[in-house]
Amino acid sequence: MSALALSGPVRVTLRQHRTTLWTVGALALAGIASVVIAWLVVASATDTFADTGCSVSKVTHGCGIAVRHFLSVSFHFHQLLEYAGLVMMLVPAFVGMFVAGPMVARELESGTFRLSWSQGISPARWLAAKLAVPAVATVAGVSVLSAVYTWAVPRADRTQYPMETYDRTVYGSMGTVPVGYTLCMLALGTLAGLLLRRTFPAMIATVVAYAPLTAIMNRVREDLWPTVRVTENQWVRDNTTWLVDSETLTASGKPLDPAVCGEPGAPAACKGAVDYVDYHPLSHFWPLQLVETGILLAVAALAVALAFRVLRGLPA
Repeated sequence: MSALALSGPVRVTLRQHRTTLWTVGALALAGIASVVIAWLVVASATDTFADTGCSVSKVTHGCGIAVRHFLSVSFHFHQLLEYAGLVMMLVPAFVGMFVAGPMVARELESGTFRLSWSQGISPARWLAAKLAVPAVATVAGVSVLSAVYTWAVPRADRTQYPMETYDRTVYGSMGTVPVGYTLCMLALGTLAGLLLRRTFPAMIATVVAYAPLTAIMNRVREDLWPTVRVTENQWVRDNTTWLVDSETLTASGKPLDPAVCGEPGAPAACKGAVDYVDYHPLSHFWPLQLVETGILLAVAALAVALAFRVLRGLPA
């Protein structure tokens, strides 16, 4: 299907929903500006605090005000990133609701889709336009938001409140995963709108679908890339690693309950037993991101294929 064939329906869709699109764009720019400005304040406060010669960990006479100001600024930056992460996690559900309700189900419910179809626009072109407009806006907008968040999170390490890279909210707001979730919910929202053909039920169904999707992906995420196994003494715990599992093995390699070894009369197998940890280092961030994104895009492609199949069964 050529871009020229889609240009008419796309223009109509843009005109229909221009207020919503402009509002969302303005809110995204406001969010980006807030994060950047907050970091500039933190960077200035960090440099100023370093020049005072004071220390957070060591009580020094005359440093109380400087320490409190530095901690306050750091904490508020941490909170801002937490709230921004929560908002990023809600974006896919919002996009899915918007597509399922106002863009698809409302036209089917009111019958206005017949006007488009009667003017030489095929059902496939009509649906492709409904998908193209939010898809382009999603890829552009969410990519920028994710890039800004990915840029901001490591900078929290300069404060007293660093962010955990593999925390569900933080991880789900960085890299390519937010785009994958949003495109997936866009596709599922479209499918829900075509199946239910009523605005409110389609929006509710889309939100309900988001919960198990995120729950399943959060559950299987740790298995999307092989973990690294080291002894507990070799493992260095910091905010960029993800502890997946720990295990105690005997000298022969058999699993052993570590609590048994701490009791009187511990078995001989405890002698020479070694504690191991399985974890994801920071170097696994992008492999995990790309695999999860690929799964989400595959689900999105399946939902789109089903949506076009359902479309063929709609009465003209």
